[in-house]
Amino acid sequence: MLASKAKKNKHSLDSLIPLEVAKTVSSIEQAGFEAYLVGGCIRDILMGKTPKDWDVCTSATPEQIQTIFPDSFYENDFGTVGVKTEIGVIEVTPYRIESAYSDGRRPDNVQFSLNIQDDLSRRDFTINAIAYNPGQNTFIDPFNGQKDIEDKLLRAVGKAEDRFNEDGLRVMRLLRFVAQLQFGIDSDTLIAAIHTKNILGLISKERIRDEFTKMILSDNPSIGLVYAEKIGALPYITQHLQDAVKVQQNGIHVYDVFEHLVRSLQCAADKKYSLELRLAALFHDIGKPPTRQWSEENKDYTFYGHEVVGAKIAKRVLNDLKFSHETIEKVTKLIRWHMFFSDTDQITHSAVRRMIANVGKDNIWDLMNLRICDRVGTGRPKEDPYRLRKYMSLIEEVLTDPTDVSMLKIDGNDLMKDLGIAPGPIIGQLLNILLDICLETPEINTKEDLLRKANELLKLPTDELNQLYMKALHTKHEENEAKIKRIKKNYRVG
Repeated sequence: MLASKAKKNKHSLDSLIPLEVAKTVSSIEQAGFEAYLVGGCIRDILMGKTPKDWDVCTSATPEQIQTIFPDSFYENDFGTVGVKTEIGVIEVTPYRIESAYSDGRRPDNVQFSLNIQDDLSRRDFTINAIAYNPGQNTFIDPFNGQKDIEDKLLRAVGKAEDRFNEDGLRVMRLLRFVAQLQFGIDSDTLIAAIHTKNILGLISKERIRDEFTKMILSDNPSIGLVYAEKIGALPYITQHLQDAVKVQQNGIHVYDVFEHLVRSLQCAADKKYSLELRLAALFHDIGKPPTRQWSEENKDYTFYGHEVVGAKIAKRVLNDLKFSHETIEKVTKLIRWHMFFSDTDQITHSAVRRMIANVGKDNIWDLMNLRICDRVGTGRPKEDPYRLRKYMSLIEEVLTDPTDVSMLKIDGNDLMKDLGIAPGPIIGQLLNILLDICLETPEINTKEDLLRKANELLKLPTDELNQLYMKALHTKHEENEAKIKRIKKNYRVG
């Protein structure tokens, strides 16, 4: 066994390990067993990151672990015991030896071991095959994972093809780690991934979706997708991404369809957009390959209706990957309507209202952001041209509630019911006068005060009431004009 003292200062390591985690390891050792922190938490600590989860590996069996921690629980086939602490559940697992993976997905059986190196030898990549004991300040690092972290290199434990043959999902994990960590891939590991990628066909779509989602949500998903294409793993996510590779576009596009989609996704990641918006960016032009036609008239390719076809394709792809109904609905809606632009002088309030009706108020700004990603992915330097800014300005004008009687705490029904007023023009006059009063004195906007004020207004002569009404209409018009002016200034559309 290769044990070494921590290269980093022990105090710097301890500062990243919560007291409850160190106590868990110590409690196991005090009971006479070995215990180490292992896997991703050690990788993260060595990279100066705060781990999200903590995993402990031990020479104790599940039954012995539960004796040490009576409030723990054991509900799986892999020996993992959940230990409850103030910072959440810490997973404690016996050292394991795994047999052959005859189905390319899971070991035929799992045996417990007394040797930490047996456990580390079954792990996927060297950076995840490091154990650390906080009390002794020692690492067990038989595969030089610390050096690979320093070198920013992903390398399989032992013989790479054996690791990928054991579990086909490890190819997706490789791609995910590339995107998350921005590490390079060891040449033997890369070649092995290329040779064994077909085992991904045995993996459930849910497991592929989970790794794909983590890759998409990383800071650099484009790196993972470029390697996915290089390895030949794209078809196991969806054949439609593979079909987009090297599909030439028309004159306004610098890149082929696949690179355009990847760059659009990267823009969404750079802006920290949601999963749904990132998926929409990745798939927004997925309908282009099947709709591409050569136009003799234009001497260029056309992609008529690609947004409609693309929405249908994306729906099938996301369904196949078992994404939630809510995610699928939002992503496909954004893709369906992403080709919404018209000439600047033809962008009208009514057109904007129709678009909001199509995608919904909750999605309209995501649609604008998708357009920004689309534009950046095209290779254009300016992401917010005048036309887009004007569209966004009109959206805000339409969405911003105009100064309207709807803001009042009463309505026409209240006036008729509580004051006994008959239906007629007087209802609208009173509401607009009350609105004008509330603009000056907002605190009067209560049902009780407004009804009292309305009752006072009813006692005024008709000509005086009409004057107040005309003044109220003028004030409302000025308020709305000022609001629109502020919005246009904000979007620099004059």
